[in-house]
Amino acid sequence: MKNLFVLVIAMVTMNMAVAQTEVGSVTLPNTVNFGGQDLLLNGAGIRKKAMVLKLYSGGLYLGKKSSDAKSIVSGDETMAIKLVITSSFVSSEAMSEAVLEGFNASTGGDMSMIASEIKKFISFFEAEIVENDTFDITYQKGKGVVSYKNGKELGTIAGMNFKKALFGIWLGNDPADSKLKKAMLGK
Repeated sequence: MKNLFVLVIAMVTMNMAVAQTEVGSVTLPNTVNFGGQDLLLNGAGIRKKAMVLKLYSGGLYLGKKSSDAKSIVSGDETMAIKLVITSSFVSSEAMSEAVLEGFNASTGGDMSMIASEIKKFISFFEAEIVENDTFDITYQKGKGVVSYKNGKELGTIAGMNFKKALFGIWLGNDPADSKLKKAMLGK
């Protein structure tokens, strides 16, 4: 009986270890659920600045794995990007500036069609940001972009044009970090 108990504990521990992925100093779950849909970790990596400063670990979650950035960005399917802050250099102001730069790159410099949506999204970063804060940026089919900080919903923004520009920050032709893009695509 004692051996059976040890075996059960070992199996549970092994299953728990398999259900997560280490990304730098962060452990990301291999599955998440948003809008009632189970999503799989497609790929994950670290956002660096100046090649040495690790800002956050990020993972892309999809209904089924894909390495096609264009179809992911344009897809009308539930998906998510999880960002876990790993540096005290990521402040509210720095995050807001980086997101604005990302939208500028993602839209080819023409943010006019989604300016009000961008303004609302950037407001989600107004509260203090500290190490280990977790942002879940989700697109939920039929609802729009729903953002969360540490599990608390921040707001919803409808519209496919906004969703495409937002996911284009990480997966577009001019991504925030090309190595992170490749990692999120599982390459």
